[in-house]
Amino acid sequence: MGEFSGKVAMVTGAASGIGRACAEFYAREGAKVVVSDVDQAGGTETVRRIQQNKGEAFFVRTNVANPGDCEALVGQTLEKYGRLDFACNNAGIGGETNLVADYSVASWDKVLAVNLSGVFYCIKYEIPAMLKNGGGAIINMASILGQVGFSGAPAYVAAKHGVIGLTQNAAVEYAAKGIRVNAVGPAFIHTPMIAGLEENAEALNNLVALHPIGRLGKPEEVAELVVWLSSNQASFITGAYYPVDGGYLAR
Repeated sequence: MGEFSGKVAMVTGAASGIGRACAEFYAREGAKVVVSDVDQAGGTETVRRIQQNKGEAFFVRTNVANPGDCEALVGQTLEKYGRLDFACNNAGIGGETNLVADYSVASWDKVLAVNLSGVFYCIKYEIPAMLKNGGGAIINMASILGQVGFSGAPAYVAAKHGVIGLTQNAAVEYAAKGIRVNAVGPAFIHTPMIAGLEENAEALNNLVALHPIGRLGKPEEVAELVVWLSSNQASFITGAYYPVDGGYLAR
């Protein structure tokens, strides 16, 4: 995809897992990459990995739950590279595990602030930057839990449903202005977010059993779709939601 050469991609939550894979894949295709996360050490490592493979990237520490941080992230991107073409709004957290009536207000507020408001804050500032170029592509990281419920995760489920709705709304509003907005819905992927389960064989096997394909996903399998949705090959696709779920939603 030579079309990515000279273009600029921004990835939030890029210190590990899916976000790191997306950042590396954008760089692999020739884009300059802005790596963002609250985890400075992990984000710096992502930049190092990209540079080791002859790519170009720099790190901006960002808490997406803070609208000022999101504005500054886009501002630093424009200051460094002069443009923004692609954005993958991937930053997210899991939150506590509890039934709705037992779920703490503090965890509810924190999960919604990062997983939903954080996406809104990012696209609020990404869109004006992209309009200066005449367009761009935004991919919001939703989840399979943006389509179905999951016992013990009410805040996460509510936030990811919201991400899909926000994606559709932004897509309708900016399609005629050259900005495509889509959402990707991973199932359970081998990332640090579920790393703790790997010490519990029974819990891990139960999780794998939810996926007809018989395994968990890989970050790279999500990143391939994110980069494709950013490309001209997806030029007629906007407002869509694409699961990457090993058959989870087909059960």
